[in-house]
Order: sequence, then C-alpha cells, then structure tokens
Amino acid sequence: MESQSYPEQHHPSLTAEQIKQEQAAFMTQVYGWMTVALLVTATISIWVASSPAVLELIFGNRLVFYGLLIGEVLLVMYLSAAVQRVSAQMAMAMFLGYAVMNGLTLSCIFLLYTGGSIASTFFVTAGTFGAMSAYGYFTKRDLTSWGGFLMMALIGLIIASVVNLFWQNETLYWIATYAGVLIFVGLTAYDTQKIKEMNIIGNVGTDEDRKEAIMGALRLYLDFINMFLYMLRLFGRRR
Repeated sequence: MESQSYPEQHHPSLTAEQIKQEQAAFMTQVYGWMTVALLVTATISIWVASSPAVLELIFGNRLVFYGLLIGEVLLVMYLSAAVQRVSAQMAMAMFLGYAVMNGLTLSCIFLLYTGGSIASTFFVTAGTFGAMSAYGYFTKRDLTSWGGFLMMALIGLIIASVVNLFWQNETLYWIATYAGVLIFVGLTAYDTQKIKEMNIIGNVGTDEDRKEAIMGALRLYLDFINMFLYMLRLFGRRR
C-alpha cells in the first residue's frame, strides 16, 4: 500500500516554518509533562518500596490496593471527559495525582523483580519508546490505519489477560506478553503522530494549549508505562 501524507496545517498569519516551530514547541510541552509524570511515579515507587510500613498499608490490605486501582481508572476517565471544562491547572493537578497513585501501586514491582533488572528494562523501554515516538513524529506516512487494528488488539489483550487471571495458562501469559510489547510499541508511534496533528495552530500559551499538552502527555505516559511493564515480564529477573 502506498504511503499517505497528512495535509499541511494552514494558518493565515503563519508560514509553514512557523507552523513547524509551533508544533515542535507543543510536543516539547507534551514530552516535558510526560517526563515529569514518569519521574513522579518512579520517585513514589522507590519511596514506597523502601518503607515497610507503607508497603504493608498498600499491599497488606486489599481494600486499599484495589481502591487505588479503581481510583486511577476513575481519575483518568474523569480527566478525559472533563478536560474541556476544568482549568489547565486542575488538569495538571489531576495528571500528577494520577502519576502519584500509579507510583503507589507500581511499587510492587520492586517486590517481584531485582532493582538491576528494573533499571535495565527501563532503559530498554526508554530507547524503544524514543525510537518509535521519533518515527511517529517525523514520518510522512499516515498512521491512521494503525489505530483501528491496535485498538482491536488492545481489547483482545485486555480480555486475554482477564481470562488468564482465572485460567493461569503459561502459554497464554507469554503470548499476551509479546503481544503487549508489540501493541504499545505501535501505539507509541500512532499516538505521537495523532498528538502532533491535534495541536491547534495559533493558540500558544493559552489554557487550551496547555490542556492539549497534558492530554497528549497522558497518552504517551500510559504507552510508556504499559510497554515497560510488558518488557519487564521479558527482561526482569525475579527475586
């Protein structure tokens, strides 16, 4: 199939070069917020893992642990639905609050895997994410066709993972692991291109611009975290 290109975005008062510069500035915001959220999550996870009392509070009480998981899902759903109605500051606060909650629950990986393998897997994930995000940003190919396939695959992955919670089949576990890596590798490129294209040219510095950046950062943050967790299944060394 022949590659397709997105039409250039036009704005009556801006040149093509200025539009590119504005898109680059917007994506810098997106990557900046994603990086801040990842640092918050990592810091919280390391802190929890080093505190037996906090570990016991979270993982010794199913009500607390599952409450945090449900809270994360509800927070992301609310932010996605209400982002047009809330201020940019509130959107930032909710995004960082989600990163904190994610850090609390993800601290469990330090109980399951060695610190060295977590660190090495993080760098492998960062390299893979960086390469695929760069591809999504610079390619002239329209990746829209990836979206439907990747979403169907993601739904299938979620169903298979839920089923395997009860079935406990090792073959299905590894199929889901490899599929998960491939799905989130693809989503990284796809989401990067879509985030770049969703930027409204001419609204630099506005609340709308900041909220667009937050939502873009959330999408890429979720891609990174999920890719990392599936890669940890492959490369992580169990304690």
